[in-house]
Amino acid sequence: MAMSSSSSSSPSCCLKSFAWQGTPSGRVDKLGANDSYVTGDNPERAVLFIHDALGWTFPNARLLADHYAREADATVYVPDFLGGEVLPFEPILQGRFHEVDFAGFLARNGREVREPEILAAARLLRSRYKRVAAVGFCYGGWACFRLGTAQEHQPPLVDCITAGHPSLLTKKDIDEVAVPVQMLAPEHDPTYTPELKTHTFETVPKAGVYFEYLHLPGVEHGCLVRGDPDKAGEREAMARARNAAVTWFRQFLHEG
Repeated sequence: MAMSSSSSSSPSCCLKSFAWQGTPSGRVDKLGANDSYVTGDNPERAVLFIHDALGWTFPNARLLADHYAREADATVYVPDFLGGEVLPFEPILQGRFHEVDFAGFLARNGREVREPEILAAARLLRSRYKRVAAVGFCYGGWACFRLGTAQEHQPPLVDCITAGHPSLLTKKDIDEVAVPVQMLAPEHDPTYTPELKTHTFETVPKAGVYFEYLHLPGVEHGCLVRGDPDKAGEREAMARARNAAVTWFRQFLHEG
């Protein structure tokens, strides 16, 4: 198990070569029945990127996928797992959550609704690629753990997972994980609670898998895709998490 902490003292090093402006360089295609943003062209290594509530069209998510594809040498898929629904970006990014019908959103896109198609997407990638990783933020975090379980899928559908500020995650999800786990954890997070963090530390090492935990001090839930330059430390935390994920993917996608 490795644990590290970011610092706000050296943003220039952390942010070097980080492209957070401009136009995503991938293409729109299908992954099974799901529309998908696809970037990269490695025929043997793939990453399934499970988006947060901002969805598969959010530009920052696509730019982050471009980084993964280029720097981890993988083909990265960002499928639409919201059935075409797109929540308004501006009120979410500005914290005006009262303007968004999250109750209705979860009723339409809860775990039991979307899990079958997420599993189907992973099975399809597993059939096409030699190695597969999964990465998910917020809404996508719980799904990564489901893909990494050996309870229902033998072998697991992915070779490693990365979860950033996960929501809807349960202790049972953590208990059943059977692949290497990387957690990207902002200090302030009402969804990945201290209780769940403690359970992660108590449980994952006992599963006999590699475990890495990146603590990101001073930042809050949602920062790792949002990357707001007006919030102190957020852009650096996002870049550090990107670097950590790339290293994780390179290790577990290119072994064997």
